[in-house]
Formats: sequence, C-alpha cells, structure tokens
Amino acid sequence: MTKILMVCLGNICRSPLAEGILKSKLPQESFFVDSAGTGDYHVGDLPDKRSIKVAEKYGLDITNQRGRQFTVADFDAFDLIYVMDESNFKNVTKLARNDKDLKKVKMILDEIYPNQNYNVPDPYTGGIQGFESTYKMLDEACVQIAKKLLK
Repeated sequence: MTKILMVCLGNICRSPLAEGILKSKLPQESFFVDSAGTGDYHVGDLPDKRSIKVAEKYGLDITNQRGRQFTVADFDAFDLIYVMDESNFKNVTKLARNDKDLKKVKMILDEIYPNQNYNVPDPYTGGIQGFESTYKMLDEACVQIAKKLLK
C-alpha cells in the first residue's frame, strides 16, 4: 500500500482539502491518504467550515477528518509527503533525519509546475472565494499525482 501525507500549517484548510481530493481519485485498497499540520493550533479540530463547504460543493465529505500535527514518525509511516508552501517545506524538512526522509517531501504544486516551488495560498484569513481557488489548484495537482501513482 502506498501512503501519502498532505501537510499545511494548521491542518484545517488546505491539507484536509488535498487529502479529500486525492482520496477521491485513488482506490482505497491500494492507497492511504492522510493530512497533518506543521503547527499544533488545531489538533483534534474539524476542517474549517469553508473547506467543508467547498468540498461538499464538489461531492466530497471531509467531516471525518481531525487536525493533527506532523511528527518525525510520519517520515516512517508515509511514502510521499506533499506540502502546501515554502514555510511548510522548511518546517517539515527541518525534522528530516536523513536523505531518505528529505526525498519524500515535495511541494504539491510542483506536480503541475515542475521545480517552480509555487505556494498554495493559505485561504484562512479570507473569504469563501479563496477556498474555492485553493480547491481548484489542489484538484489540478491531485489529478497529476493520481496519474503518476496509478501508472
């Protein structure tokens, strides 16, 4: 089984959407998708209500997810770790113990724009439109991730 982890700052906006989107594109008997945050601000919390609303608009239910913090153990538990922005990348790679850990960490939008290191903007402080834009970016990236993984 291939295990993929999506990571953002608080694990309530971007990474829960990325988790839900990628799960919807992969067979669950062969792939496990989860999400985490680099911070501990929302451990145990539901995704942001705006993330839930946008996900529902596209037929996804992410209300079974709860916020959790990224740990060093995630390097052992997951084959691929996708981060949403440069800050997440720095925070995750800072915990890496070796090159094997480092090679698992990727910027999610590099799947659409290779080696550009574009950030998925954090929609938390804005309105619903930011969550809509985030969904569309993540959906496009997850289509590419799923294509690669299903080959």
